[in-house]
Amino acid sequence: MPDPAETQALLAAWRQRADAALASALPNADADPRSLHAAMRHAVLLGGKRMRPLLVYATGRALGLEAGKLDEAAAAVELIHAYSLVHDDLPAMDDDALRRGQPTVHVAFDEATAILAGDALQSLAFEVLARAPLDSDARVAMLAELARASGAAGMCGGQALDIAATGHGARLEIRALERLHALKTGALLRACIRLGVLAANGDASTSARLDGFANALGLAFQVRDDLLDMEGDSATLGKTAGKDAAQDKATFPALLGVDASRARLGELASAMRDALASFDDDASALRALASMVVERDR
Repeated sequence: MPDPAETQALLAAWRQRADAALASALPNADADPRSLHAAMRHAVLLGGKRMRPLLVYATGRALGLEAGKLDEAAAAVELIHAYSLVHDDLPAMDDDALRRGQPTVHVAFDEATAILAGDALQSLAFEVLARAPLDSDARVAMLAELARASGAAGMCGGQALDIAATGHGARLEIRALERLHALKTGALLRACIRLGVLAANGDASTSARLDGFANALGLAFQVRDDLLDMEGDSATLGKTAGKDAAQDKATFPALLGVDASRARLGELASAMRDALASFDDDASALRALASMVVERDR
């Protein structure tokens, strides 16, 4: 049985690796165009849980791959995540002024700069991933996976469904809500796992088992997020609380109620444990991240 303190120390070390990889990949704020570069750094470096990079590293460890082979993949998924938040916060989308306890990019700079910063972060993600120290087949497969998870068949498609459902939240069916979030939130989280599998040259059986884990984790992340939006406060969350209800967004508590949403979260936690049951102690970091998703307060 792995020592929980050792697992937490490992996660902390991976956060530092991810932060270093991101800081190295981002353009210098003192180089022109300075406003754009400063906005990119604002979007990426001012906090964040780094859940997505941690999932990349944890999957690689579960499959026996050293962290040094995964720095580019870890940075790439976080750059995609950061770009999505910059655009999600824009006035045309969620119109939010607070992210990670800081002014959102369009507030700290301006709307045009925020759009360009998001675009540049997205492009940078693929540039970084293309430099991964792996064979060319693995790199191409990873690039394709990240592109698919980010686009119309993944995160962007889910965001479009979310926009269409806003104002009609209580009338959406639960299956439609789960599909929405499997795309908007789950696709990129699943890609983190798949990038680790591809980097480690995992077989089809391993990939299928970890896909089951990733699917449950993505849904659990969103159920917990919806509950936090109702029950949390802006200072703790680092973003504006209560916006989902105010905008009549489709959420799990709105459709199922709070108690049933908590019960669903418990079911998903069990599904994650079952998906990892056949893995050894090297998967302890994945297990710890699953617990963090279920128990987090921000």
